[in-house]
Amino acid sequence: MKWIGERISFVDEKGRTSIVISPEKSTFTSAMLGAWFFMWLGIGFTMIWSFFSLELVEQEKVIIGIFLVFWAYYAIRVGRVFFWLLWGKEMIRIDEKGLTIKNSVRNYGKSPIYFVDNMKNLRINQPKERSIQAVWEKSPWIRGGERIEFDYVGKVVRFGKKLEEKELKVLFSLISKKIDEQRRAKRD
Repeated sequence: MKWIGERISFVDEKGRTSIVISPEKSTFTSAMLGAWFFMWLGIGFTMIWSFFSLELVEQEKVIIGIFLVFWAYYAIRVGRVFFWLLWGKEMIRIDEKGLTIKNSVRNYGKSPIYFVDNMKNLRINQPKERSIQAVWEKSPWIRGGERIEFDYVGKVVRFGKKLEEKELKVLFSLISKKIDEQRRAKRD
């Protein structure tokens, strides 16, 4: 196993390359996000209990119902990021079948295969240094910030969450090289 920076490991075998990208590890960030998530769950369960247990007028039920819709949205969103920080990883495999990308939390997740013949325009997507997008993607409650992308049958596929510029360039060249090797092997 070889390493690119502290977060990216890869195994390069004949005809197959496996890459694992771990999320940024920060105990403080994980603790704060976890505390926020569990407090948010406590607030939501209290509101659900209130909705069903207290005698409320119709207007109060509507207000609590609207609040619970927003509560559920943020509970799911922050919960996904919290569990991603604890147990998540991006798993990328390049072999004779194609490029497989799996966003895995405790080995759960979908792993679609992208055939190398249908992949076009592999590129780096780096937002401008002081743009709103760059600030948004650096925030701890955002899981995204994918830096490598390509066009695939009319859609854009992205991966490589929150990669630093130095490790991004090395990873990009590795992936480009391996995809080119697979294309050449298919032609031969």
